[in-house]
Parts: sequence; C-alpha cells; structure tokens
Amino acid sequence: MTTTTYPTLSLAVGGGKRGALRSILLALAGSALLWTSAKVQIPFYPVPMTMQTFVVLFLGFVLGPRLGAATVLLYLAEGLVGLPVFAGTPEKGLGLAYMAGPTGGYLVGFVISAYIVGWCAERGFDRRLVPAALSALVGLIVLYVAGLAWLGFVVGWDKPVLAWGLYPFLPGEGLKLALLAATLPLVWRGIVRR
Repeated sequence: MTTTTYPTLSLAVGGGKRGALRSILLALAGSALLWTSAKVQIPFYPVPMTMQTFVVLFLGFVLGPRLGAATVLLYLAEGLVGLPVFAGTPEKGLGLAYMAGPTGGYLVGFVISAYIVGWCAERGFDRRLVPAALSALVGLIVLYVAGLAWLGFVVGWDKPVLAWGLYPFLPGEGLKLALLAATLPLVWRGIVRR
C-alpha cells in the first residue's frame, strides 16, 4: 500500500528541490531560530512564554520529518558541546549537565515532535486548519509526555510534576497552536496562487 506524500513548505518554495547544501543551510538557520526562540521571553500569565515549542512544530511542518528532526538534533548537539543555546543558559549550566537536568525530556520531545509533525506535513495535514491544529496538538502531546516523564524521574513523582511542567504552559501552548494552525493554510494558499 502506497501513501501519497506531498512536498513540505521548504520544498514547495524551493521548486521541489533540496540538495545537500540547501539542507545544511536550512538546518543551520533552523537551529539558530531555535536558539533565538529559547532566549526571547514574552510576558504571559501564569509564566513567561518562549516560542521554542512553536519553532519546533514550525520546523517539522516546514522541513518535513527527517530534516526537521535533524535540525533539532543539530540544536541539541550545539547545546551538548557547551554553546548557551537553551533557555536559562549559561546561568542554569551548560552541556550535558543542563541536558540531564529537569528539562532534558522536553529536549528529547522536541526531536520526536518535529518528526511527527513533519510526517503529518508530508501527508498534507498542514494545508487546512483542523488537520494542522490536530497535527500540532499531537506534536505537543508527545513533547510534553517525554518532558513530564523525565521531569518526574529527575525530581520524583511525589512532587507536583504536572503543576510544574504542564499546567502553567497550557494557555501559551494553546495560543501558539492556534497561531500555527491558522497561519500554515494561509501560507499554502499564497503558494498555490503564485
């Protein structure tokens, strides 16, 4: 049984071609975008919001599963070697020490989420509002499951893991999901008209 796949946004904009050099440049640009999104905090209730999860989902949708996940892996490799790419670095530590801390599961979740959302984009789910929103929601659920599982392991399940690692972020994630799901179909319409 064959499954129809569709070009992702990066392929559609690039005329359907993506060589090795273009893929490397896209991955470098994507990792820089992730780095920036980790450092910019937007005042939001109940906790300040970064745009990292938005960028992870965006990279998956735009680059597809393999290049999207590879871009996030590049970002993690940059952090692993000690570059201050993560939120709260260098103040909260660098390298493996930071990655093995309470937020390490979310970092792993970034990779899985980018892959899953990219897979959905290759099936055309990013071209309409509801499928795009559901794809982004699945990506966020996977990301948070990985993050919460690791957080509970590190701090102990007797602690309020959901209160620390999920509930405060739900309003911001809902806003980012809605923005992404509404924007992608508009971009596709613009590309089709072109």
